Amino acid sequence: MTRALILAAGQGSRLRPLTDDRPKCLVELAGRSLLERQVEVLARLGIVDPVVVAGYRSEMIEALGHTVIVNPRYARTNMVETLFCARAAMGTDQDLVIAYGDIVYEPGVLQRLLHCRDPLAVIVDRSWREYWARRFPEPLQDAETLKLGPGDRLLELGRKPRAYAEIQAQYIGLIKVRADHVQPLVHTYEALDRHAFYDGKDFANMYMTSFIQHLIDAGWHVQAVPVDGGWLELDSLQDYHLYQRLGASGQLARHCRLE
Repeated sequence: MTRALILAAGQGSRLRPLTDDRPKCLVELAGRSLLERQVEVLARLGIVDPVVVAGYRSEMIEALGHTVIVNPRYARTNMVETLFCARAAMGTDQDLVIAYGDIVYEPGVLQRLLHCRDPLAVIVDRSWREYWARRFPEPLQDAETLKLGPGDRLLELGRKPRAYAEIQAQYIGLIKVRADHVQPLVHTYEALDRHAFYDGKDFANMYMTSFIQHLIDAGWHVQAVPVDGGWLELDSLQDYHLYQRLGASGQLARHCRLE
């Protein structure tokens, strides 16, 4: 068995006005919310009753019957603190899938992640550049570094690239922690210096990529699990309108097949 945490605390201000009255994960894509799509894919692969770590308009997620843990400081914190608000629900006897609430993905993407037995596994998209080119005027300015070592071991991610050569893939926000490394993950977080800055951010606003880089630097084996598309991120109103256009023209499936 595997547990899942869906990190969905933020409002998603770049999606306004769609998020004026609902959390980002309840925005619909092709007629169904991001959260509904994730929950269905998880269930298809045997992961039921995911915990949703919510914040903004959390009552709307609770009203749908989901198990919810609230980050009460969601407006002043970032993804890492949202994740560890749920550390009591992580357990020690099951693998843990961690998913951002603003993504959707095909079952095959999740299946590849579940098949990886390394201590920490991270989905990365090798075909990112075509997708980024549709979303951003200059893909390099909106991408992050990601460097791989032998056997696709992850060496670096989350920094500002100077050239495309520094980007072998893109991190998508889908992670698996092996059961025996869940509590060490919590202990590593709890041992962090609350007064330090992490890639320019204070502790409460640390990026997830900064935390993963900290694990890498501390000697953790972080395994990249490569895919070629099969997912979407809904981060902005521009993304939303892009997916509407691509869906209407039959081109969205080139990036992700939505059922």
